Amino acid sequence: MHRARKRFGQNFLQDSGVIYSIVAAINPNPEMHVIEIGPGLGALTRPLLSGLKQLDLLEIDRDLVAYWNHENLQGLNVIEGDALQFDFLEWAKSKPSTGSLCKVVGNLPYNISSPLLFHLVSAADAIDEQVFMLQAEVVERMVSQAGGSEFSRLSVMLQARYDMELILEVPPEAFDPQPKVNSAVVRMIPRKDFSLNESQWRALERVVAAAFSQRRKMLRTNLAAYADRLFLTESELKARAQDISVERYIEWAKTLVE
Repeated sequence: MHRARKRFGQNFLQDSGVIYSIVAAINPNPEMHVIEIGPGLGALTRPLLSGLKQLDLLEIDRDLVAYWNHENLQGLNVIEGDALQFDFLEWAKSKPSTGSLCKVVGNLPYNISSPLLFHLVSAADAIDEQVFMLQAEVVERMVSQAGGSEFSRLSVMLQARYDMELILEVPPEAFDPQPKVNSAVVRMIPRKDFSLNESQWRALERVVAAAFSQRRKMLRTNLAAYADRLFLTESELKARAQDISVERYIEWAKTLVE
């Protein structure tokens, strides 16, 4: 039996009710182009595969790659690799038919969740939906609205690119071994109205990083380097990073590139 490995952040899902709810949220059909990140021992893999013609698995743990290759399940394509290095855009473009939906799913290892979410942004143009289980506090930050204490750099950058919703909360008892934290499932759908080009996106990254660099300080301090170009209102100068809406950050990014 495969033992969970700490260095890969492995916790294996085993609660059948939770599994059923996540699979229902993904809603697989035979035409869908789906990749599962970190399948583990297959809690999601097997029920997903029953609704799909083909399922791609991306796994970094050699023992699990060997396990899945040995299972030799029809329609399963095992890819050994690191999700942080994987070319999701290339994968998305390889979908078999033009009409089929493209989805990235998985119970993401907690130790790489934020960098992986940022890595996936580069493929958002070609992906229809992402459904992930993550640490609950990460999901709270992802979906938090401006003005909330959880609203952060992660909130702004991901909400600029996706519409997101928390769809399920998952207790530690649903896993083996039990993590020390609660988990949650989030659905991420790339925004239809996304209009930033590459240089505007880079500007958004810079201005958001600067704004949140010292959370307790006013934007008058944190955005001093941009003062001559952004023309912040008096109330914005006195505000803190978490008080500014995602749309306002996007406006600022566009201004910086003009």
